[in-house]
Amino acid sequence: MSLLIIRLLVFVVLFWAGLRLYRMYRQWKLGQEHSEHGEPTERKAQNMVRCAYCDLHLPEDDAIRHEALTFCCNEHQQHFLEEGPRK
Repeated sequence: MSLLIIRLLVFVVLFWAGLRLYRMYRQWKLGQEHSEHGEPTERKAQNMVRCAYCDLHLPEDDAIRHEALTFCCNEHQQHFLEEGPRK
């Protein structure tokens, strides 16, 4: 009976050690990928604005402005200025 308990404890310790090694390897691998592609930049929260033509919401930094209106692309800005809002 005691030999069975010892085997079980050895198995649990080996499993735990293997799991720790796997997690360390995975963390190391992720660190390698980040260093190859450059450190990821932290994103800050941005205001979302709506395209006046198609009602698409996009970050304010990506929007195209025309007076008080915002657009998602130059084509929608041209369509809006020529034809008015989409119906």
